Amino acid sequence: MSDYGHDLLFGAILVPVSEYPDDAVELARTADLAGLDLVSVPDHPYRPDLLDAWATLAVVAASTARVRVFPNVANLPLRPPAVLARTAAALDRLTGGRVELGLGAGAYWESVAADGGPRRTPGEALRATREAIEVIRALWKPGGRVRLEGAHYGLDGAASGPAPAHPIGIWVGAIGPRMLDLVGKAADGWLPSVPHVPPAQLTAGHRAVDEAAERAGRDPGAVRRLYNLSPGREGFPTGPPGSWPEQLAALTLEHGTSAFLLPVRDPGLIERFAAEVAPATRELVAAARSGAARAPGPGREAASARSRTGAAAGTPLDSGTRLSVRATEPPGERRSAERPWDETARPSAPPAGPEGRYAAGGPEAARNLVAAHDRLRADLDRLRQAVHEVRDEAKDTGEVRSAVQRLTVRQNVGNIGAFCASYCRVTTLHHTREDQDLFPHLRRADPRLGPVLDRLAEEHHAVQGVIDRLDRELVAHAGGRTDGKELEAVVDLLTDALLSHLAYEEAELIEPLARFGVGW
Repeated sequence: MSDYGHDLLFGAILVPVSEYPDDAVELARTADLAGLDLVSVPDHPYRPDLLDAWATLAVVAASTARVRVFPNVANLPLRPPAVLARTAAALDRLTGGRVELGLGAGAYWESVAADGGPRRTPGEALRATREAIEVIRALWKPGGRVRLEGAHYGLDGAASGPAPAHPIGIWVGAIGPRMLDLVGKAADGWLPSVPHVPPAQLTAGHRAVDEAAERAGRDPGAVRRLYNLSPGREGFPTGPPGSWPEQLAALTLEHGTSAFLLPVRDPGLIERFAAEVAPATRELVAAARSGAARAPGPGREAASARSRTGAAAGTPLDSGTRLSVRATEPPGERRSAERPWDETARPSAPPAGPEGRYAAGGPEAARNLVAAHDRLRADLDRLRQAVHEVRDEAKDTGEVRSAVQRLTVRQNVGNIGAFCASYCRVTTLHHTREDQDLFPHLRRADPRLGPVLDRLAEEHHAVQGVIDRLDRELVAHAGGRTDGKELEAVVDLLTDALLSHLAYEEAELIEPLARFGVGW
């Protein structure tokens, strides 16, 4: 098998446990902030200990800004394909094109049957999956009535649509040779899992998909190859995360695997997977593809060292290469008359000399900074909206509201409290990570950045002061001691301060990040 040249994607598999409904959403937010590409959840509708996959994906999508979401994989026997098609298309439109569709023929037939679903033989499951893909694709093409005959799924004059916001990929979890044949003929991706298809069996699977695609007149490269990982001594990858890039890059270069999904419950591992494993894997693959290096091997240690230091290996700044990422413009209007700092006293970073180079993975680090900031901006908008809703409701209550109305207000205030706590915690962690890890690395790489880094750290403390004020005002408002005006005023101040700070940080650090990377 060979490398198909696909862009590399890295994602997380999150298990939405019913007893702890917020955990999967918080982990998804971490994945989004960290820069992962995909967030997926398993789909086992017959298990009451797990939250419904599509309900979870909807909340995850609403709580994130950039990651794509998908079921890993949708349980076809309990999810009629017409409903799957419209559900996926609707969520894709609502999220601006951030949905994919993992599809499974079914398993655990006793549980499926207990929930009223069919109990299918392997042959029936194969035919049902083929028919389901035809139904889904037909309904994604709006413009008329659709008729399809099928033993399991058909359409009898169904109105097609809505169309997704982007071409949703149908990624099939398949194992047997006949199902792999279907993947090659009709699917957009093959999504095996390490426990069922270990690395030693990938070659045979890819060959079956490739040959089926060629028989169908398709380019085998049109089928993306994904992989649900299972780290550990008996799984894959093995060893600590620091050793994973060589193993994942080898799968890309030797088998064409281009998307890696990590089952994870630890936010720290999510951050490490995004900040270390993903860039290092991309670096190795890019080097091999460009011919600058061979497949992963003894040269990895030197490549890693260059990536950490941002030294000689990279793109020269005078080579005509331009960074695709740009700093966000500062806000054009201010909501608060209060000013947390004097913006005219901000220092600027020294310009980069033409002899410098972009570090391997440096441009991606710059993009991740902006992506993390965009997440904070999106959540800030949600925070402002929540405060406005409570303010308006409080104005309408009057002095004689019923107990139910008062309960509603308190419930909304409680929701804001939870949201504020989450938002403030994420913002604080973001700034703490910069102060403790990123800024010292950049200062060592270029001491001339010292004044800018000092100023950014000072602004972090000022933003934290506003966050502390917000917390105090929230407590006062929840206790009925204020009418909400001061709470809204503090949110206005936080908005001005944070948007100004984020724009300044991007303007000053995008170029240094591209040159020196993040240092971890």
